[in-house]
Amino acid sequence: MKQLTFLKYTFAAVAGLLLAACSDDKFRDINTDPNRPADVPTTTIISTAQKQLVDGLRGSAANFRGSMLFAQYFSQNQYTNESRYDIGRTNADAVWDNTYKALNNLEQIIRLNTDPLTKDRTAGTVGPNENQIAIARILKSFAFLSLTDVFGDIPYSSYGSSDPDFQALKINPEILKPKYASQEKIYTDILKELKEAAAQLTAANTFQAYDGIYKGNTAQWKKFANSLRLRVAVRIQAKLPQVAATHIQEAIAGGLITTNADNATLKYENKSPNEAPLFRATVTENRRDFSVSHILIDVLKGEKGPFTTADPRLAVYARVNNSGVYRGQPYGLIPAVASILKAEDISLPGTVVNAADYAEVLIEAAEVNFLLSEVHGWNQAEYLAGVRASLEKWGVAGTAATNYVNALPAASAANVLSQKYLALYMQGIEAWSEIRRTGYPAWLVKPGDVVWPGAPSTEPGADKFTPLVGTGIPARLYYPQKEQAVNLENYRAAIQSQGGDNLATKVWWNK
Repeated sequence: MKQLTFLKYTFAAVAGLLLAACSDDKFRDINTDPNRPADVPTTTIISTAQKQLVDGLRGSAANFRGSMLFAQYFSQNQYTNESRYDIGRTNADAVWDNTYKALNNLEQIIRLNTDPLTKDRTAGTVGPNENQIAIARILKSFAFLSLTDVFGDIPYSSYGSSDPDFQALKINPEILKPKYASQEKIYTDILKELKEAAAQLTAANTFQAYDGIYKGNTAQWKKFANSLRLRVAVRIQAKLPQVAATHIQEAIAGGLITTNADNATLKYENKSPNEAPLFRATVTENRRDFSVSHILIDVLKGEKGPFTTADPRLAVYARVNNSGVYRGQPYGLIPAVASILKAEDISLPGTVVNAADYAEVLIEAAEVNFLLSEVHGWNQAEYLAGVRASLEKWGVAGTAATNYVNALPAASAANVLSQKYLALYMQGIEAWSEIRRTGYPAWLVKPGDVVWPGAPSTEPGADKFTPLVGTGIPARLYYPQKEQAVNLENYRAAIQSQGGDNLATKVWWNK
């Protein structure tokens, strides 16, 4: 895990960079801000952008009130509408705005390192221009991948492409109403971006301690780029098999994250305002309405699914209730029934994952090993390596880890992908994407399933999961409502291209 040192001050210039993707007023602000100094250190921008990116994708709207519920890791014990897929449109606003703010800052790093007037001054002692550009490209790829997996077609920007559909983040000339690029184009361009960015990196340390993920270690950034490329390629195997196969082979040959020492993580701090997103959503805001779901608790106990041995990660993922036992909150109940169980009766997120200084994961060895097992025909050794990497990352080692691994059933699609799901805990968007792609794990609750046998209530359907919207796990989120006000023509074109702006419309790779 890498220690993140956050800056304790805010530059006016960085504030000028924090804008949403498609608002006319905010786009104009970046061009007319009279308080912005001529040069903003790229060290300031990279620190800010990394925190913005992870805050946006792991914050309440994107993760705890969205993908962590869709993946059924968490269950709500008070306000249960989002567990039942009645998703507020403002959730989409927060995910969209916060991620595009980070993207604008990453794009600014590229501008400063390519503009002849600034490129010499911005590099200074924090690494070559090409390395700074490459790291920005890798993080942009991660951000755009997350956004397109959530929404489908989106405004997109590429460093090395002249595609007229890639219009996001433009300021010279500015494009106030960018087109939405198709997800197919976005995916294929992300693969190109990651390939080129990895090749662009040299050995020179870049950004130093201001890089909260790798402290400027470009060898690790290259592994991150290749590992993310592997993730992207595997996701589109069914849609573009030849393209995927080429990128899978090249990513593996380029070097991957296969040990926890190279995990891409952003570690938060024990002090305000730099606490981890879940800590802010629970401790800082004094809320206890996110509980660990009964599904996850039962699986980790060995009572549900193909893994019959108690999972030692249970003590990390969840806390015991006031009676000293692990009890998950039944998933997706109506509010009157869900609130019967108080926070003291059920298992809240574990102290490790709910710590102020929790390290959020962007991609890690466990996932990469599971991807390798899949592309190698459900390889047994890589499957076990993925499980062991996850156990060790969470602090389970020695005899406990060995006993659990030795008791696992053999590698298969169901077993590998189910263990991958368990390893992706806290990485809501990626887990939700994998559920949509693969249909695993099979134990997830479906509409009409009994989730609380013998629920002490006379309410009709009190014991069952009944969605308020749709008939299953959402396939995407709504676009932000403001897009219809500021970018209506392109919003309509995206809807016409991919389907209605609703939760059931599948994204391209999932059709």
